[in-house]
Amino acid sequence: MTADDSFGRLDDDDYPAYTMGRAADMLGTTQAFLRALGKARLITPLRSEGGHRRYSRYQLRIAARARELVDQGTPIEAACRIVILEDQLEEAQRINAEHRRAAEAANPTAAA
Repeated sequence: MTADDSFGRLDDDDYPAYTMGRAADMLGTTQAFLRALGKARLITPLRSEGGHRRYSRYQLRIAARARELVDQGTPIEAACRIVILEDQLEEAQRINAEHRRAAEAANPTAAA
């Protein structure tokens, strides 16, 4: 695995996730904010063998979007719901595009 200059990473290639403290520092927030995101069920931290909370890059991307909304004055619970819906919409659009491409490939005359 290669290091990502924008996020950095742990040295342990078997566990490419960030501790709660490191994740909070990277997001420019507090550990309490990350706990609040967990309480609102936006992100659920992974657990290391020692029981420490760790966050993946995907979770940090989601948390960063929530942080952006909260900084704009959106209550944390609403920000979490917005981020979840945005993420679901992106996934649905991706799946829809894949199905359309597959249907067009299977029946090229229908597209014309």
